[in-house]
Amino acid sequence: MSVEILDGATIVNFVEDEEAFDMSVSDLFGQLDEDKDGLLSYGEMLNELKRLRVFETHFGIDVKTEEDEAARVYDSLFLQFDHDLNGRVDLREFKEETKKMMIAMANGIGFVPLQMVLEPDSLLLKAVQRESMPSLAA
Repeated sequence: MSVEILDGATIVNFVEDEEAFDMSVSDLFGQLDEDKDGLLSYGEMLNELKRLRVFETHFGIDVKTEEDEAARVYDSLFLQFDHDLNGRVDLREFKEETKKMMIAMANGIGFVPLQMVLEPDSLLLKAVQRESMPSLAA
């Protein structure tokens, strides 16, 4: 993990750089697609859904939740990605929903820089790295 400074513009600029964003999302999709069938099952996405840390409070403190509640939240998140409700998420669905989530994060953060702890290889870290490399951000 690393501590980085970012704001909403960092995320928006990353998402708007279609080449960088598509490549990063495709790489993440490929990592999650354990059986390499070009589709993500619920099981394949579960670890990534858990990485979203929806049961976290301020300052990185995890909240203990009941298994049933966690299952309902993860089911709901999976359904957000599974646009055609076929029980699998294809790359197009994954990119579209990831883009929506990134823009929602940018809107929530706003344009005041803040410090965040970011997971290695997270899309937010890739956004920060893109911004810090002038040749990529131009």
